[in-house]
Amino acid sequence: MRQGKRARSLILMTAPVRRSRPSDEARSARGAIARLRVMRAGGRTLVLLAVLLAALAGNARAATAPFIPIDLGTLGGSDSAALAVNAGGQVVGYSSMTRYGAETHAFSWTQAGGMIDLGTLGGMNSLAEAVNDRGQVVGWSDTPADTGVGVACCSVSRAFSWTQAGGMLDLGTLGGSSSTALAVNASGQVVGYADAVGNAASHAFSWTLTGGMIDLSPNPHDGRFSAALAVNTNGQAVGYTYAAGDGSDYAFSWTPTGGMTSLSFGGTSGLAEAVSDYGQVVGWIEPAIAEYHAFTWTPTGGMIDLGTLGGSASQAVAVNASGQVVGASYTAGDSATRAFSWTAAAGMIDLGTLGGSSSSAEAVNASGQVVGAGDIVGNAAFHAFSWTPAGGMIDLGTLGGTNSLAFAVNDRGEVVGYSEMARSNPRDAPDYHAVLWQPIVNLGCQATLAGCNLAWASLAGAYLKGGNLSGANLKRANLVRANLSGANLSGANLKGADLASANLARANLTGANVAGIRWSNTVCPDGTNSDADGGTCLGHLSGANYLN
Repeated sequence: MRQGKRARSLILMTAPVRRSRPSDEARSARGAIARLRVMRAGGRTLVLLAVLLAALAGNARAATAPFIPIDLGTLGGSDSAALAVNAGGQVVGYSSMTRYGAETHAFSWTQAGGMIDLGTLGGMNSLAEAVNDRGQVVGWSDTPADTGVGVACCSVSRAFSWTQAGGMLDLGTLGGSSSTALAVNASGQVVGYADAVGNAASHAFSWTLTGGMIDLSPNPHDGRFSAALAVNTNGQAVGYTYAAGDGSDYAFSWTPTGGMTSLSFGGTSGLAEAVSDYGQVVGWIEPAIAEYHAFTWTPTGGMIDLGTLGGSASQAVAVNASGQVVGASYTAGDSATRAFSWTAAAGMIDLGTLGGSSSSAEAVNASGQVVGAGDIVGNAAFHAFSWTPAGGMIDLGTLGGTNSLAFAVNDRGEVVGYSEMARSNPRDAPDYHAVLWQPIVNLGCQATLAGCNLAWASLAGAYLKGGNLSGANLKRANLVRANLSGANLSGANLKGADLASANLARANLTGANVAGIRWSNTVCPDGTNSDADGGTCLGHLSGANYLN
């Protein structure tokens, strides 16, 4: 997409997530009005989004969410972000390699294995965009170019597919230099965009292990640009096309049997963002000059304009198998942006905010759980949210910093994104880490962690600062790197728990069973470090039970 489209962005949040190569600014394929646009600045990765300021207040629910934020860490650098999660809880994204360094690598994270570096195709950077339920990861990676005389010259980026067994595979191009993979379906079909011969244009592609990369353009020599943004289980790909010098994008749907079909009827510009397994396509169209509306399209029902929440623009970004569409829309007078959910029965409904002016939805799962980000009270920050029809919008919070943003959710209700970290010096740029918000119901708990049986639970990196875990059974729980500062652990059973690199500063352990705990680089309740206290926090715990 060209920079001009981004100027119409609806999202108000500034997110530090790179979704495409900085060199591909003129033709990035990550969406339309409210999608991410990135450049590198001072070694940090920043997203350029339009900022809308409004004074319209919204309805917010309590900010105590039934989720545990899990800090997924980094690959050694200061920053990371999670962009996708599959049904099994495998998370993918990118991480910097050194503090404030320019090098970033794609990662895969699992509860069993933690964060692993997927490496590169020989260049400096890589990024994972998507993962299917078989654990196949796709994205892009820099590769070393060659001058023809054996001297490394420049770096071009290539689409990749990564599997545990096969590692990172270069998917090639359509005859040009570069390519980017953006989505993968259950069978391993990958879609994205790639340079054509001579690098005069980039075209949407589909790649399979048996068939290789094919050009989805109906006329590869017509000079048009295109990109495929999503693909369903039937191999239907959707995205957009545009001509050089033309200020408009045109949505398309492509199938292996029918080829490319334009969805922008009558010359109406638009872009297709997502497609369900039933062939329902969503995105945005331009029904009138300077107006952009969310749409849904099916082969049988055709194009339906979803309208707006009273303003001039809206955009659909995701759809589930039930036909529920989510995205963002301007409100009356274009005074604010609101996340919306649309169904054929209920139409477009405003999902509200977290107490501030604006919000935007990023994804929806099979049960109708919507995730994204919204302004908190006073518009002082934006926080990730989870919304359900029964529970409304709840604040997922942060890892101690100011802002957070949710990008994806799986059918287990696990939400992934990023969060800023707490800053020791407010003048420093904030670090941000990939985060997984784990629903406590997945751990067998209900409304609270107090008294819950969390024996043997994997809570490495859990952010539980100030949390109430009184009476909880944490026997042999993995609490490595957990932030438990100020937490109420009175009466909790911590026998045999792993507290390596955990933070227990000011935690209340009155009556807690602390027998057999693994202490290593642990911040004790009195602020001392276990390594400086003879390898243990025993003797620095007030009122704890040492013997049971």
